[in-house]
Amino acid sequence: MLALSPIDRLSINCIRFLAAEAVQSANSGHPGLPMGFAPFVYRLFTKHLKQDPQKPNWPGRDRFVLSAGHGSALLYSMLHLCGYDLSLEDLKQFRQLGSKTPGHPEFGHTAGVEVTTGPLGQGLANAVGLAIALKHVKARYQRPGFELFDQKVYVMVGDGCLQEGVGAEAASLAGHLGLDNLVVLYDDNQITIDGQTSLSFTEDVAARFRAYGWMTQEIGGDGHDLGAFDGALEKAKTTPGAPHLIKIRTQIGFGSPKAGTASVHGSPLGAEGLAFARKALDWSYGPFEIPAEVAAHFAELGARNKAQVDAANLEFGAYMGKFPKEGQELMLALQGTLPPVEWPTFKAGDSIATRAASGKVLNAIMPRLPLFMGGSADLSPSNNTQFEGAVDFQKNSPEGRYLRFGVREHAMGAVVNGINQSGVLRAYCATFLSFADYMLPAVRVAALSSYKSIFVFTHDSIGVGEDGPTHQPVEQVAYLRFLPGLTSFRPADAAETVEAWRFALGAQGPVAMSLTRQNLPVIDRTKYAAASGVAQGGYVLAQGPSAQVVLIATGSEVSLAMAAYEQLAQEGIGTILVSLPSAELFEAQPAEYQEQTIPSHLPRVCVEAGIEAGMARYLGSKGRFVGMRGFGASGPAPELYKHFGITTEAVVQAAKALVQG
Repeated sequence: MLALSPIDRLSINCIRFLAAEAVQSANSGHPGLPMGFAPFVYRLFTKHLKQDPQKPNWPGRDRFVLSAGHGSALLYSMLHLCGYDLSLEDLKQFRQLGSKTPGHPEFGHTAGVEVTTGPLGQGLANAVGLAIALKHVKARYQRPGFELFDQKVYVMVGDGCLQEGVGAEAASLAGHLGLDNLVVLYDDNQITIDGQTSLSFTEDVAARFRAYGWMTQEIGGDGHDLGAFDGALEKAKTTPGAPHLIKIRTQIGFGSPKAGTASVHGSPLGAEGLAFARKALDWSYGPFEIPAEVAAHFAELGARNKAQVDAANLEFGAYMGKFPKEGQELMLALQGTLPPVEWPTFKAGDSIATRAASGKVLNAIMPRLPLFMGGSADLSPSNNTQFEGAVDFQKNSPEGRYLRFGVREHAMGAVVNGINQSGVLRAYCATFLSFADYMLPAVRVAALSSYKSIFVFTHDSIGVGEDGPTHQPVEQVAYLRFLPGLTSFRPADAAETVEAWRFALGAQGPVAMSLTRQNLPVIDRTKYAAASGVAQGGYVLAQGPSAQVVLIATGSEVSLAMAAYEQLAQEGIGTILVSLPSAELFEAQPAEYQEQTIPSHLPRVCVEAGIEAGMARYLGSKGRFVGMRGFGASGPAPELYKHFGITTEAVVQAAKALVQG
C-alpha cells in the first residue's frame, strides 16, 4: 500500500470537510459518500484527468460523471479546489435556492458538470453515450502522428446505480461495444438507505460485469490505497478491447462517529459529529477553511493543466494545417453549426405513413450530416430509422453511425442524451410510442437539462391495429405534451414530418415525434393551406365563410377532420379546420396568433386517437372531444376507429351539436 503523503492526506481531508460542512450548512444532504470516496476522486482529478477548469468545455478534456448524484458535495468541493467557476460562497450555499450547488448535479447550472444526474443509473448510461461519441470521433479523425482524440470517460457509481435496470442495460451495451475508453469507479461501501446492501443486493458485481464483457479490478483495504488505485487506472487506460470496472472497497462516512452505517448516508453529521470527525482525522481548521498548503498544491496542478492544454491546442493547430477538411468539419460541429441539407418533398395525394416519411428524411439528410448518428431499440425496420448506406457502430467498426441499442429503451434514451452531451455529435433514437414509458426518465432529464436529443416514437395510436392495447398508446402523447422543456410533434402527413425534422435539427432542447404506422394522405397544399405552419405549432388548414365551429386535429386524425370539414361545408356550416402538430410550439406563439387560429368565441371539436387530457386545454367550456376514453383493442385499424367512434361522422355530429345546441 502506498502511504499517503502529507499533502495528499491534507487535501483529501480538506475535500471531506468542505463536503461535510456544506451538508451541515444546508442541514440536508449526503455526507457519507464524499467522506468515504474522497481519496479516489482527489487522485483522479489531480493525477489522471485531463481538464481545463478555465475552459470547462475544452474539447480535449476527459469526462467525469458522478452517477451517484446524491454525493454532489464531493464533486462541488473538488471543482472548487481545481479552479472551476465555483466559489467558496457557492459551497456555503449548498442546496439553497438559486445557488450553483443544487442537491444533485445539473448540466448548464454548474461549471464542470457534464450531465444532469439524480435518478440512479442515469449517469452511467450517459457515460456510455459519451464514450460512444468519443470513440466515434477518434475513429473518424485520428491520424498518424496525432494523439488528439484519446479522451477517457470516468463515471463514479454506487450500489444503487448498479441495481437500477438502466445501469444494467447500459453496462450490457457497453460491454458488447467494447468501449475501452470507459472506466467505472464503483464505490463498494456496502451500505444503502435501508442498511446493509446484503438486505437486497448479494450478487457478485464484478462477475456480472465480466459476463457483460468488461475487464474488472478490485481494490480492498481501508479505501486509502492510492497506489493500487493508480495502478488500476493505468491498466484501465492502457488495456484495449473492453470497458473497465474498478471496484473499490470504502467505508461510508469515513472518520465520522457513524462511519460504516446507514445513518451517515443522507443526514448531516451535526455539530458533535463534525467535532468527532475533526478529532479522528486530525483536522484543526475551521468551517470551510482551506489550508494554504492545499491551495498552493491545487495552484500547481492548475499550472500543469494549463501547460497540458496549451500543448494540446498547439497540436490541434498543426492538425488543422495538415488535415484542413477534417479540422473544419470538427470546428463546425463544436460550434453547433449544421451544414445545409436537401429536404425531401412529397406529392399531394400520395399515401405514406409518417414513420416512412421520417425514414425518407433521414435518407436525405444523413449524407450531409457526418457527425449525426442514431439507432433503434431493435425495431429498425418498424421505426424506419436505418438510413441508406448506414454502417453499424460496433466494437470493430466505431466509425459507424448506426446504433443497435437492442431491447433496452431506458438505457437507449440516456445513452443518446450522453452522445448529445459530447459537444461534437448529435443523435436520435427510436422505439414504439407505447414503449416510451420505459424511457420516460431519460426523456424527462433531457427536457430538464435542454439536451438536444431527438426521440422518434412510431406506431402512435390505435392505428397499430392487431397488436392490441398493450402496443396501442393512448396516454403517451398527452404526457409528452405535459413535460416542460420538451417539444413534441404529431405530424398530419409527410410534409409536416419534414418540417418537424427541420425544427428538431435546429432545436436548443429535446424533441419527440409521434409517427404513424398506417399510411396517411399527403395534404394537397393547392387546396388547403399553401404553407404548413408546423414551426408555429398549429395553423389553419382551411376556413369557410361565417365560421361557426372549429375542428382541431393532430396526426392521423387530421385527414379524418378534413373529410368532416368538407361535409360540413356542403351542409352550409362554416368551419375552421386547424392542424395542431405541436401544442408546445403553438402555446409559445403570441396571443394574437393563437386567437386568429382558434377564435375563443367559437365552440371547438378536438379530434385525436388518444385520451382527452392531451387536447383538454383546447376544448373550452363547450367543446366536444372525439377520441379515446380508455385502452384500445386488438383488431384491424379501420375497424378499431369505427369501434371507438373516431370517425368522420362522429366529428360532423359533434360539430352540428355545438352549432345547433
